[in-house]
Amino acid sequence: MIRTIGILGGGQLGRMLTLEAKRMGFRVVTLEPLPDSPCGQVADEQIVAAYDDLRAIGELGARSDVVTYEFENIPLDSVLALEADRRIVHPGARALRITQDRILEKTFVAECGIPIAPFVAVRARDELIAAERTIGFPAVVKTTFGGYDGKGQWIVRSRDDAERAWRESKGRVLIWEALIAFDRELSIIAARSTTGQIVAFPTSENRHDHGVLETTIVPARITADVAERARRHAVAIAERLEIVGTFCVEFFQRGDELLVNEVAPRVHNSGHYSLDAMQISQYEMHVRAICDLPLVEPRQFRPAVMHNVLGAGSGDTLGGIETLLRDPDLKLHLYGKAHAALRRKMGHFTVLADSVEDALRKAERGRGVLHWIDERAAVLR
Repeated sequence: MIRTIGILGGGQLGRMLTLEAKRMGFRVVTLEPLPDSPCGQVADEQIVAAYDDLRAIGELGARSDVVTYEFENIPLDSVLALEADRRIVHPGARALRITQDRILEKTFVAECGIPIAPFVAVRARDELIAAERTIGFPAVVKTTFGGYDGKGQWIVRSRDDAERAWRESKGRVLIWEALIAFDRELSIIAARSTTGQIVAFPTSENRHDHGVLETTIVPARITADVAERARRHAVAIAERLEIVGTFCVEFFQRGDELLVNEVAPRVHNSGHYSLDAMQISQYEMHVRAICDLPLVEPRQFRPAVMHNVLGAGSGDTLGGIETLLRDPDLKLHLYGKAHAALRRKMGHFTVLADSVEDALRKAERGRGVLHWIDERAAVLR
């Protein structure tokens, strides 16, 4: 019987996963290098150690009945070490290996027969020139490992842009993709159990601020056919990857065409809305999936808009909360982070309404009342 869940990673995704797991009666141990992490603040224990500290990884495995992770940029060797020690890890090393390497990920999705943007690998400078001839401009050049929230990415429209990307990447392996002129960015959250049962949340529509997710609209403003295709693609990926747990597939929509952008083998920022707009959240679904509990089809109460509260780099105290919370259809979640660096995800709020358009208006009003205050500067004045 599973009583304790181990989580690799101590950020806000781990925090919300922990809060749902605790509500369901599980103990949680997290491993995170930084003390007093958002997840560690609510977990039963936090092991303060690096993700590649195999002694600490072994300790996490020994204290847990099942181990999961809240982001995919953890060392593959740490998950392999847990599996070699016969610890249960969901999702497993194969899913992590494929989804944390953009070249393997794109190749895998293409082998599933699912459309993606044209791409080539760039492992050396001469391959940069070859990519220019094969794919051409405009393109987006990305590091194959470790990029997130727009980091490790360059838009290239000329040879000079490509050379700059190569210099700034400092010799890392890159992927060169055709830059897609899309109508919308979409994502779908789904989950697969140990027995192969798969359920999916509604397809959502996402807006970004310099590569950082800013707003999620649910349901997405798309046709039923596009939504069904997104679901079919997610199911096909889950089955071929044999993933266990909640995961996310991101898409570019171009007319009636859907192109997979990324697969995230974990709970996802675009699924935050499920805490307040569904009868079951993506976090509870993940707990159920990794702990051999039944999965149920999610049901949405009302149209919803989730808005990320991003740091401005100009103060660490969030003002306007009292005004924000006067809206009875709005729910605020803050992550317990001390420093609001520029575009750092500090929290989010979700608005429910009778229509997507009304929810968007309410979210925009809510966004307008929030502001960051530099209390140290105020004292000095």
